[in-house]
Amino acid sequence: MSDASSLYTFTISPNGPVFDLPLYVARDEGLFEKHGLKVEFAKAFDPLNTSKDPFQRQKEVLYESGKASAYNLCEWAGLDRSEKSGRGSRVFSLRPAVAAQALVTFDEDIQEPRDLEGVAIGINELTGSHYTTLQLLEGTIPREGIILEHAGSPHVRYDALKRGEIKVIAIMEPFISLALKEGAHIVAVNYYRGSEVISPEVPEQYREAYVAAVNEAADRIKANFDKYKHHIVKQVEGKLKPEELFSHFVHYTRSKPLDEKRFDYTYEWMKTWNLTPGISNYHALVA
Repeated sequence: MSDASSLYTFTISPNGPVFDLPLYVARDEGLFEKHGLKVEFAKAFDPLNTSKDPFQRQKEVLYESGKASAYNLCEWAGLDRSEKSGRGSRVFSLRPAVAAQALVTFDEDIQEPRDLEGVAIGINELTGSHYTTLQLLEGTIPREGIILEHAGSPHVRYDALKRGEIKVIAIMEPFISLALKEGAHIVAVNYYRGSEVISPEVPEQYREAYVAAVNEAADRIKANFDKYKHHIVKQVEGKLKPEELFSHFVHYTRSKPLDEKRFDYTYEWMKTWNLTPGISNYHALVA
């Protein structure tokens, strides 16, 4: 373990526990220190931040204001935020969490993706719930029949679903397990990687050290996910026990680079939905 005085301080803007779990493990089990880093969260995660404008949300505000050096989010949003960042950011790698976004409902008339044509689906604007829903449905129903409605953070949109304010939402863990426990059913599921956005101001050796520590943490989670489930269910405040969290709606693997071929496909797809002005290239958005 490195001497505390020699550690490089690395500040993270928080995401939801299902995505930040490798960071918790690396922090709590000394893996960051092992790689010469002192890693801390800029603030505690705020689960109720519901702004439609991504740059008014906690992760982006902390990063853009210089209070954090990095954060993780979905692959498409990583490109979107890097393209629009006033501070300057780049996608450094694809994050370890491979998570499901599930379309869930309590409505018995909705059983398969074809039943969703013309039905409003609750998402969080320009996040994984938004992009994965478009990808999931565009091969099943006409694009013009896909109706998305900004419904805020996972907490907020799940509460809206339970109140009957919206029929269907896109959601990830621990809300998938909670929804199934409370009687909802799944209409469709899409698994996706996310991206690690790191400030170019951070020297490359420390960016690589950060990823190395997170990868070791991912290995530990993969070997014994049950040991760490309590971190994820804490978000739903006693409504779900660790043993009630399913093991198949998220898994963890080693981070890997976002290569140019994958970038080109993703960026071109975003252009077809007018989700980017299409003015950037791989080297501008990816470290």
